[in-house]
Amino acid sequence: MRWIRTLSGRVEETADILGGKAVGLVLLHRLGLRVPAGFVVTTEACRALLRTGRLPDGLDAELATAVAYLELSTGRAFGGPHRPLAVSVRSGAGVSMPGMMSTILNLGLTTEATAGLADETGDRPFALDSRRRFLSSFGSAVTNDVADMDMDDGAGGGQPIPDDATRQLERAVRAVFSSWDTPRAQTYRVLNDIPHDHGTAAIVQTMVFGNRDEHSGSGVAFSRDPNTGENVPFGEVLFERQGEDVVSGRSTTLPLRELAEREPSVWSELLDALIRIEGHYRDACYVEFTYQSGELWILQVRPGRFVGAAAVRVATELVDARVIDRRAALLRVSPRQLRHVRTPRIASPQEADVFARGLGACPGVAVGRVATTSDTAVRMARHSPVVLVRPETSPNDMRGLAAAAGIVTARGGPASHAAVIARAMGKPAVVGVAGLTVGIGDGDGSVTAGCRTVGDGTLVTIDGTSGEVVLGTPRVVTDAAGDQLHRLLAWADDISGDHSEREESQRLDAAHTALRLPGRPG
Repeated sequence: MRWIRTLSGRVEETADILGGKAVGLVLLHRLGLRVPAGFVVTTEACRALLRTGRLPDGLDAELATAVAYLELSTGRAFGGPHRPLAVSVRSGAGVSMPGMMSTILNLGLTTEATAGLADETGDRPFALDSRRRFLSSFGSAVTNDVADMDMDDGAGGGQPIPDDATRQLERAVRAVFSSWDTPRAQTYRVLNDIPHDHGTAAIVQTMVFGNRDEHSGSGVAFSRDPNTGENVPFGEVLFERQGEDVVSGRSTTLPLRELAEREPSVWSELLDALIRIEGHYRDACYVEFTYQSGELWILQVRPGRFVGAAAVRVATELVDARVIDRRAALLRVSPRQLRHVRTPRIASPQEADVFARGLGACPGVAVGRVATTSDTAVRMARHSPVVLVRPETSPNDMRGLAAAAGIVTARGGPASHAAVIARAMGKPAVVGVAGLTVGIGDGDGSVTAGCRTVGDGTLVTIDGTSGEVVLGTPRVVTDAAGDQLHRLLAWADDISGDHSEREESQRLDAAHTALRLPGRPG
């Protein structure tokens, strides 16, 4: 059995073998977009590890061959002192599990390779920063305990980080595979009905350095606004930073549109890529990108997976543009999603006791008691709704995120971990609340904004559209159904042949049933 596939437009296997992320990279190759060279270690290798506790026989030889091909195609040497090759190692399950598994960046930057990178670029601080990022991500993935890591000698949690690129890669692949079985990943699978035996792939790609110089950076982009469905690019960017800084939520990001002014050629190329990818999916799309010294690289792509009013708007507008037909539009929206079509909002923020303001990351209103740790959120949620308030969230907060009615973070933007998970769960969220300080405690934590401080258990209301965090329970109103929803439901009635008065979800469900009948056209 072969455990590795080179990433190219010729690969034919499905997400069950390659993982969803690698399938997206294959698509990017076929569309002729710029993608870092790489290969994927399949989910079959992960399942072998999960069964036996060790990497499968023959994988080490395949890794050596795949790396040699990368060296040949890039003209670089893995771990070498001259033109060193560094790679990323990322997880990629068949079903998206955002942020739940491990990622290692800049792997291959041994002591010797780091010196070589400094000589090549003439930028020793850049090389040392890249090495630091490698040690941090490797230590976190392999030991799950960055705090114990000694940056000077490369130790992680008491285990030395090998100063040999080949050994680093083997351990990184094992760490990514093992992260499939972490408690946070298991919790996510339970919440989303994902089977536990599928495993993840590991994707190895040549590094693109968003922290290389003033004409480098990283970001994420939706082809349309995921909150409203409006046909305008939406996302965020950081200049002179790597992608992990954008998606972790630890940094305050900038709106995507700022890329247009700073790097117009990169912006133009990104817009073209979004148009081409959306044309393939016939749906809104999401990409992660890095640009190095003015050259754009696409690192990940998937359909947008919008919900609620945004999903309805995109579906109806694609019908108007003759991209999809009405049958396809109806199947794009589930009856369950109709719960989120009419967006609740705080009626009059001017009349409410506004405690703090941030960026709305997922529309809707949540009312609950403040909980500053995930453990506190789980405990308090047994008795009443809670709002999880954190400096930023990480995969380790999965239980608290699942228990909370709403989410607030002091840092991060619309593509941060908290925002992505909130949208996936359909929970109102406010992120990037400037000046918000969270004092962590086990039931006695506190949250400070300006000159006011509230403690765990304080009743708050959050508006995931406007970004307000309000004390108490202000008046809430719900927007009326828009024209797009009326049109979609009219199409549903035409398909089902039933124009009687019913619940909206029943109307859509009847159309779905009719469309799936054997022999039904479309």
